[in-house]
Amino acid sequence: MAKEDYYQILGVPKGASDKDIRKAYRRLARKYHPDVNPNDKAGEEKFKEINEAYETLSDPEKRKQYDLFGQRPPGYRQPEPGAGAGFDFDSFSNLGFNPGAGGGFGDVFSDLFGRGARFGTRYAEVPRRGEDLYYTVDLDFLDAIRGLTTQINLQRHVPCPVCKGTGEAPGSSSAVCPDCKGTGQKQVSRGVLTVAQICPTCGGRGRKVTPCPSCSGKGAMLQTERLSVKIPAGVDNGSRVRLAEKGEAGAHGAPPGDLYIITRIHPHSFLERKGDNIYSKIPISVAEAVLGARVEVPTVDGMTSMRIPPETSSGQVFRLRGKGVPHLNGSGRGDQFVEVQIVVPKGLDSRSQQLLKDFERLNPENPRKDLPRVS
Repeated sequence: MAKEDYYQILGVPKGASDKDIRKAYRRLARKYHPDVNPNDKAGEEKFKEINEAYETLSDPEKRKQYDLFGQRPPGYRQPEPGAGAGFDFDSFSNLGFNPGAGGGFGDVFSDLFGRGARFGTRYAEVPRRGEDLYYTVDLDFLDAIRGLTTQINLQRHVPCPVCKGTGEAPGSSSAVCPDCKGTGQKQVSRGVLTVAQICPTCGGRGRKVTPCPSCSGKGAMLQTERLSVKIPAGVDNGSRVRLAEKGEAGAHGAPPGDLYIITRIHPHSFLERKGDNIYSKIPISVAEAVLGARVEVPTVDGMTSMRIPPETSSGQVFRLRGKGVPHLNGSGRGDQFVEVQIVVPKGLDSRSQQLLKDFERLNPENPRKDLPRVS
């Protein structure tokens, strides 16, 4: 992980609200998601940085610690799964700090974060919104332009139907934990220091409860769902379709996250998309170019008749208004631009060759007369 400031990574000021942080994260996650940028190692590392920054700044306790100490607080060490605080308090002795007789570091951090925060309480015990999920859908070129409804199979964690996501057995006792007296912590002496750790009896809840037998106290269960997803007309590569509350289950009764469908579009063999406009090239004969004609042109809506005016040159571009892509965030459509390419006939017989010579004699013209002379 780079040492760049988490706020700089998300592009928000230090005092940004939770809403602004979440909005910045979603915008960047969409831009750097590996499914949108396949085989891009730099983009993959950037995506990891964005996730790490959001994981810290979206959690009130972690954000307070980060604002106080920076990216890695003094004495930080990675906690083991199920462990309490991620600090080695013994290392503070190397900093020359003497807590004195007034209490240990557990008391210091309780004062900093307030008793409600309970420094050392497991993050898993705090009610929080579920994680957002991302699912990539491959679409045909025309389906993306016209829109469609498709089916996907999604595996995600959903709230346990028995305990409603609390992790506690229905009718579980709400008695105060006898070991921690409802604080969720236990004071452990380490020499001159007194350290607050998670109460092993109640797991930081402060109450002695019976784990839900259906989910083993996790509050969520893995489930495979078949979802119907409506893809709106006009989506492009990297477009996101949001399905509210179809992400991972929230912790301890909190709402689930959202599901974002990321679209990946297969190219078309004839039509090319640039923004909301369509580009194509069609061949025309010499006679059609000289005399004019009406020709059939493929569009996203099917075949359309287009007028070729007399004396049309090869490479000339014509616009078919309203034959482009529907605007995703508004009404109306883009246009289609058609470039004509004159195809010279091959294998002419002597009669046809003579007619062309007669035509050239009757219509003498030098198309290179305006070319600059380079010496």
